[in-house]
Amino acid sequence: MKKLTVGMATYDDFDGVYFTIQAIKLYHPETINDIEFLVIDNNPSEVSGQAVKAYLDKSVPNGRYIPFTKYKSNFVKDLVFTEAQTEYVLCLDCHVLLPPGVLQKLLDYYSLFPNTKDLLQGPLMHDDGINYSTHFDPRWSNNMFGQWGFAKELFETGAPFEIPMQGGGLFSCKKEHWVGFNPKFRGFGGEEWYLQEKFRINGGRALCLPFLQWTHRFGRPLGPKFPLNMYDRIRNYYVGWMELYGDKNHQGIQEMLKYFKEEGHEETIERVFSDLSDGK
Repeated sequence: MKKLTVGMATYDDFDGVYFTIQAIKLYHPETINDIEFLVIDNNPSEVSGQAVKAYLDKSVPNGRYIPFTKYKSNFVKDLVFTEAQTEYVLCLDCHVLLPPGVLQKLLDYYSLFPNTKDLLQGPLMHDDGINYSTHFDPRWSNNMFGQWGFAKELFETGAPFEIPMQGGGLFSCKKEHWVGFNPKFRGFGGEEWYLQEKFRINGGRALCLPFLQWTHRFGRPLGPKFPLNMYDRIRNYYVGWMELYGDKNHQGIQEMLKYFKEEGHEETIERVFSDLSDGK
């Protein structure tokens, strides 16, 4: 019986899927009998998607491949949790690498806290291998809510500590306590804060586990293949925060709208409101 699903969503990123899974197979062999791999492919008909399926079918005996084409969005990663066949789930971006020992320590953590309701995240290890970001500070910049921060003293204790939010490249929880993404989310943006706050509302915490370190391939010299636009981002923030707070006059929602207006996106905000009022 597997204990942990290591799952990821992908969109035209065979290289990312391949190296993430191969690195786990090579550098975390002590966990292989306890984990399953799950890949949700959001663009399965293209060459990259076909290569991902062939790789899972031929080279990953404890892997499953699920195509999903109903819509294109970063938030298809919700299926990682709903389709997982294990008690615990670790969701990664399909271009995240884990240092040796991390997966076994996560399995050991779940053995110690089998009924945890918490959202578990860890420090981003930057490409220099020296600097870390343990969380996002809740402030607006670069058209998003959340900026990298480092709680140095807490990190160095090695003990779990609460955080306001963290980047969505890696997060984990017990499957039965997964709170889910809003089904109206589309495209990319608005995940951070929404997810951590939703766990808090449902009786859990957002924790940084200092051992749960990860590195993320941010560089994309050919540009991202998946759709990115400001409309989806603003819409996701508004829809998600309305779900959390239930009041368009909530201070956080008003600050969000004020920020995007000041950034020159007032026309996009009006289009979002118009589409939402029309039930789109």
